Amino acid sequence: MFSLFITALATILIVGIGLYFWQKSAPDNSERVLPPNADFRGLFGEDSPAIETEKKRLAAVSKEQQESFLIARARDGELSSASDANEIGDANLYDRVLVELVRTAASDAKLLSLMSYVTQNELPVNRTLATAVIAAWKKSPDRAGTAKALPFAALSDDPELYRQTVEQAIELRREGKLVDVLPAELRALFDGEFWILSSRTRSSGAGFVLKRTLESARRELEAAIVRSPRVNKGDQSKEGPP
Repeated sequence: MFSLFITALATILIVGIGLYFWQKSAPDNSERVLPPNADFRGLFGEDSPAIETEKKRLAAVSKEQQESFLIARARDGELSSASDANEIGDANLYDRVLVELVRTAASDAKLLSLMSYVTQNELPVNRTLATAVIAAWKKSPDRAGTAKALPFAALSDDPELYRQTVEQAIELRREGKLVDVLPAELRALFDGEFWILSSRTRSSGAGFVLKRTLESARRELEAAIVRSPRVNKGDQSKEGPP
């Protein structure tokens, strides 16, 4: 019995010594393990600076392509390009698209289509479009053209352009080229379209000059109303041409 105990103890001692020397002789691979990537941020980590830079570059390229596509559509006279540009929310891009659409509107019919599209879709009016509308009106001034030129001038929110349009209307009336527009109608149109201008524009320095022009025009038109004969005795509310 004692001999068996000695034998077992010797066996355990031998096995323990063998395991010790085996672990000591095993190669150490800790130096071969690659360190973690400095840009690694885990499965849900943020993108590295390099990835962010690439994303921005791709976004810029995509935006440039989108703008080029919209400009090309406008040059082809595609009116919906104005709506698409306006939805993007870039005022400068919208202005460029509208400028191209005005350039393609070489005839009165095309210009009228552009005007109708902008009005129906409640799109912004820039100076280029307003100037084109005013130029077409000046070539053939009449009641309908006057009712379009003044609103478009006001919608451009350009007080100087609106002032010039008011002065042009007064001058055309003096020359007898607006015989189908009553003085009272013209005065009401001047005053009504003035309120289309933004409050910032109305209160600006140019807005003050515009108000003085409107006051002068109002006095001239009121004097013309007093001098105007009645259309007929049965309708005292109507006034004939000055």
